Amino acid sequence: MISIPNSVAIELNTPLELTADQIDFFKVNGFIKIKSVLSKEALDTMDAIISAEVDRLNTQHLAMKDRDTYGKAFLQIMNIWRNSDLVKQIVFSKRLAKIAADLLEVEGVRIYHDQALYKEPGGGHTPWHADQYYWPVSSPKTVTAWIPLQETTLELGPLEFSAKSFEIVEGRDKEIGDESQVVLENLLKNTGFTHVVEAFEMGEVSFHTGWLYHRAGPNTTDKMRKVMTMIYMDKEMILKAPENKNQQADWNAWCPGAVIGEVINTPLNPVIYQ
Repeated sequence: MISIPNSVAIELNTPLELTADQIDFFKVNGFIKIKSVLSKEALDTMDAIISAEVDRLNTQHLAMKDRDTYGKAFLQIMNIWRNSDLVKQIVFSKRLAKIAADLLEVEGVRIYHDQALYKEPGGGHTPWHADQYYWPVSSPKTVTAWIPLQETTLELGPLEFSAKSFEIVEGRDKEIGDESQVVLENLLKNTGFTHVVEAFEMGEVSFHTGWLYHRAGPNTTDKMRKVMTMIYMDKEMILKAPENKNQQADWNAWCPGAVIGEVINTPLNPVIYQ
């Protein structure tokens, strides 16, 4: 039976102090990659627990050739913490949530939702997009922790960033897909933002703000690229009126019962760190 060793439980809730330079880098660029956030023991434990839940909850059974671009990008399982107490211990990690709060320079963070993003062998690219297009939230004080559960080479399709691209508002109306890839690739190239694509070492975790444009390449290997993500928001985040059908769907799914104009304080959005 899978369990979380005591040493890993302690690690997941032991603070990792950031430097002023790291916080400044995130503020300027909208993302940061931080080495040695988690040990190999922690990642192996997370892999066993999360992968078991992905196998159990996955409903994607179409052959790769029969999927659209988004479907080829990854298997996506959301809010796993609600289905597994072990996953909940991972998602509610104070170590990771404190990093999020420190990067956002806020007193505390709530969970918006988690999601496993497993890019299958032969899986396609993830198109350029900004996550916050989907979120009915009133401020940019949001951040996603992107946690590879293995060393992630360029061939596996690591996350790629367009540094500082949160500064522009063009393209923010684009749902992830073929159109966002074409429009944003051209936009980002012509506006001169630096494209950052690097491998991830074992234990390295990235954090990116909600309006930063990012993508990932295809998985050209015969192995699964396994990634767990947690999306955090300022604990004082206020729900805004949805501006598209996806924001309405997110309101219904991830913060049901929240009221427009009020703090998103629901049972699905607890404060993880303050």
